[in-house]
Amino acid sequence: MKDFVFHNPTKIVFGKDKVLEVGKEIKSAGYNKVLLAYGQGSIKNTGTYDKVVTSLSKENIQYVELSGIRPNPVFSKVLEGIEICKKEGVGAILAVGGGSVVDSVKAIAGGVFFDGDFWQVFQRKARVEKALPIFVVLTLSATGSEMNPSTVVTNEDTREKFYFTSTAVYPRVSILDPVLQFTLPNYQTSAGASDIIAHIFELYFCGEEETELQDEFSEGILRTVISFTPTLIKNPDDYHARAQVILSALFALNGVNGIGREPGDWSSHMLEHSLSGIHPEIAHGAGLAIIFPAWLKYMMPYAEKKITRFSQKIWGIDNPEAGIQRLKEWFISIGLETSFKGFGVKEEEIPVLAEMSMRMSPLGSLKTLDAKDVETIFFYCF
Repeated sequence: MKDFVFHNPTKIVFGKDKVLEVGKEIKSAGYNKVLLAYGQGSIKNTGTYDKVVTSLSKENIQYVELSGIRPNPVFSKVLEGIEICKKEGVGAILAVGGGSVVDSVKAIAGGVFFDGDFWQVFQRKARVEKALPIFVVLTLSATGSEMNPSTVVTNEDTREKFYFTSTAVYPRVSILDPVLQFTLPNYQTSAGASDIIAHIFELYFCGEEETELQDEFSEGILRTVISFTPTLIKNPDDYHARAQVILSALFALNGVNGIGREPGDWSSHMLEHSLSGIHPEIAHGAGLAIIFPAWLKYMMPYAEKKITRFSQKIWGIDNPEAGIQRLKEWFISIGLETSFKGFGVKEEEIPVLAEMSMRMSPLGSLKTLDAKDVETIFFYCF
């Protein structure tokens, strides 16, 4: 096990109707004007928007809006948000939405105080040291962005989907109200479940030894997601099932699951970022449902022991290849694709996808991937 220091400053407020407390949380933190950021209008259709602005108004908190943040969020919207924050002089930012909205807000919060070409932060040429305070009302659990210091954004001009990490962008308070997720389309629930599982895998299959407690914790989260996601597909308003998946997403990537084995592998995520950077119509979790089984297949010589343990602990199967196949079958059972063919991605795109992936090299900790490795993994995705 590796040495570690663990600290997570985000306050979590969990429970039914907790969305109504967002104004009080912001007011008690000392802020009177916020940027209210959200997606493409679903929060208005579900009534979440009304609940949020009612709570803000009750505490006399002023707000200006940034709407239209889309899945696989884009850098131009981040720049728009930065300009609004500077012009309006807001003291904090409130994200109402899923991971795309939260990630956009993190980038905006850090960009407000950054001088120069902000994309250099995503290129690892500069760092975010200061950010506006961030508050979150979560409407989709998947990325874990509500309790971690990372953000992923796509530059539309270059098609680069890059990330940065900074302790400055940890949310101050995240409100997790399961009722707000009752209206989620099944596909978003399924793609979110795939993302949660991938976060577990990135740390579970990192090659670190003597992590028995962490492995048991990871396997518990995996079993929970695998058990309760089908329940949500049948009954989206099952409060208990929704709560279990919400907490699974939280603990998959809030740092606890990585204790003693961080930073993890993360090569599958980088490969998926290339995929959805070029094909933004593919949801991140949906892309991971294709790439991760292919990555596991390719990594068999390097992780057979751990893949065998995964197969035994999760599926009750002693054969590691059969365990990977069972994972693919589970993804299919919840409505996800496990092949690029389902999205119309062509084999001739592999060199471009590989080149985009290698822009974030070195890739992987279990095995450092070169371009040939990456191309083979993408080939296994067909």
